[in-house]
Amino acid sequence: MNNERRTYTSALRAEQTRLTQRRILDAGHRLFVEQGYGPTTIAAVAAAAEVSAQTVYNAFGSKPALLKHVYDVVLAGDDEPIPLAQRPEVQAMYALPDPAEFLRGYAGLARTLSERLGPLMLVIAAGAGSGDPELTAHIETTDGERLIGAGMAAGRVQELGGLRPGLAAEAARDRLWTLTSIDVWRLLRLARGWSADQYEDWIGEAMCAAILARP
Repeated sequence: MNNERRTYTSALRAEQTRLTQRRILDAGHRLFVEQGYGPTTIAAVAAAAEVSAQTVYNAFGSKPALLKHVYDVVLAGDDEPIPLAQRPEVQAMYALPDPAEFLRGYAGLARTLSERLGPLMLVIAAGAGSGDPELTAHIETTDGERLIGAGMAAGRVQELGGLRPGLAAEAARDRLWTLTSIDVWRLLRLARGWSADQYEDWIGEAMCAAILARP
């Protein structure tokens, strides 16, 4: 077999593996949302994805790891190996020169991510509230990741000279982190019935009021 043939075969196998993993992730996402984390077994995910349970274990290792992979793909919107911070739409947001415009863009990003993740995160939060240690650990991990993102946003506002005098970057980070939480999204979008546009507009206004220098 020549090198070209081997390269083609390797690429084909890699694509088949990726498609199989995506079927597993899609099945896991659907079952986690419909049935809850606890009742969803690896065997059920495997059956829904039309693979063996061992294939699921080989691909993801454990149910908590599968949940994290599902979360990451839903967060990104696809399974491309590109970190969120390197996505073109996020980089374009960070290129905005006006602090208020940047924060409104950040509110738009929060809207997009919350709409994608909301149903899954509500299931995770419910399970964690019932004392499931795997889901509690998941929330700690994802909250930590979101805190890093909020810190980057606060740092960008500081770079642009828009941070309120006397407000520490860490305090600004914590305010943005709170405003972009799934809890705020749930209260406004689900409990109060706000539209996605209303949610985004208010979050943007609240961010500006919380950390920008006052006129």
